[in-house]
Amino acid sequence: MHLTLEFGGGLELLLEKSTKVHKVDVQPNGGEGKVMMKGLLSWVKSNLIKERPEMFLKGASVRPGVLVLINDCDWELCGGVDAELEEKDVVVFISTLHGG
Repeated sequence: MHLTLEFGGGLELLLEKSTKVHKVDVQPNGGEGKVMMKGLLSWVKSNLIKERPEMFLKGASVRPGVLVLINDCDWELCGGVDAELEEKDVVVFISTLHGG
C-alpha cells in the first residue's frame, strides 16, 4: 500500500534521512489485507527511525504531544491506533513539544 508520511515539529530529525516527506510502500501485517495505524507505527520504528524511538513512540502508540493526522483529520476521530489506512492516504506526525 502506497502512503505518504510527513514528519514535523522536529520529529524529522529522528529519521534516517531527516527529510519531512516520505513516500512509502507498507505491506499489511499478518495477511489481513489491511494496514492499520498500529502496524504503521511499528513499520516506522523499524524502517525510518534511526535514533531515540522513545521520542516518537510510547508503547504501541505515539508519545503524548505528537499530533497525528490522517488525511488532515485527527487520528482519534478515525480510530487512533486501530484506524484502517487506505491506498494513497497521507499520515502526518507533528511534535507539539518544545524545549526551552
